[in-house]
Amino acid sequence: MLKILKQSKKSKARLGALSTPHGKIETPFFMPVATRGAIKGVAAPEMKEMGARIILSNTYHLFLRPGLEIIKKAGGLHKFMGWNGPILTDSGGYQVFSLAKMRKITPEGVEFRSEIDGAKIFLTPEKAVEIQQVLGSDIMMALDICSGYPANREEIAKAVEMTTAWATRCVRQKGRKIERKKDRKQMLFGIVQGGVYPDLRQKSLDDLLKLNFDGYALGGLAVGEPISEAYKIVRRFAPLLPEGKPRYLMGVGVPEQMVRFVKMGIDMFDCVIPTRHARHGELFVFQKRGSLAGKFYRLLHVNNSQHKNNFQPIDRDCRCFACANFSRAYLHHLFKTKEPLGQRLATVHNLRFFLDFMARLRKEIREGKI
Repeated sequence: MLKILKQSKKSKARLGALSTPHGKIETPFFMPVATRGAIKGVAAPEMKEMGARIILSNTYHLFLRPGLEIIKKAGGLHKFMGWNGPILTDSGGYQVFSLAKMRKITPEGVEFRSEIDGAKIFLTPEKAVEIQQVLGSDIMMALDICSGYPANREEIAKAVEMTTAWATRCVRQKGRKIERKKDRKQMLFGIVQGGVYPDLRQKSLDDLLKLNFDGYALGGLAVGEPISEAYKIVRRFAPLLPEGKPRYLMGVGVPEQMVRFVKMGIDMFDCVIPTRHARHGELFVFQKRGSLAGKFYRLLHVNNSQHKNNFQPIDRDCRCFACANFSRAYLHHLFKTKEPLGQRLATVHNLRFFLDFMARLRKEIREGKI
């Protein structure tokens, strides 16, 4: 499913083509986050025009609302949200971390209290796969336990053991229930846990390799640990993931960090950073056009008074809708008057920056620069 097109001679970076039921994607790539089936302020067809090839949605949140019956009647998540490209769906494992005050973990699964009405929801590994099969995502994630940082060794060891047990049940469920012919082409990825403990990471990896997933993710990073610890883990374990399968680093999205992780062999990324920063008027702007070395971008704070009379675009070299049609002064005005259009234009720009950045990263691999 993953064809390696070029292996760097300078690093472990690689250029590849990942085949999915909804098309091929050149790796490495970044997935804009459409948690509830929508990228904040941007319609799915617009994302296609901006160069996005795959997006990420969340199993847990879509199960809560609108619910599986609505999505099933719509013909699956692709048709429901008007997106004809690949979709990866998170299993709900991240919510084990982010909704820690509203959940209870048992060997069978996770009990959540709905954030909508307080009702009890019990998510099992089998249920997570069933939901993703109804959603019709191209890449399904196995249900795991994502522990935060700091966490003691005993807690992480228990999470690794349970993640392996749940991964086994996810694999069995995928093989047990295939409702539609195209479901056979759905990929299922396993998630390597273990916190910042190398021996626990190794145990998790060894256990999951035996299950022969379609791809592998490194999870449980970007959860509060120092970035130096994340670098150590990825540098050691990314090369140990199967060479012919995609390698996914979950929840990471700071550009300069992504460059380093790509050099360590990572193929896939996702993060809410571009949309979250946009909502606060923080815009990514390239500083260097010819290189991704050093500090190749800066954050432009469009709320600052210095932009009140600045009639330049956000980035004169950017091809996004916001830069082609509006000035920094106009965006400054929109944010100061709390007009929703300001956040939308900022989001369009930031997403385009990330997609262009990844295209440049692939180009540098192709040209042998990294």
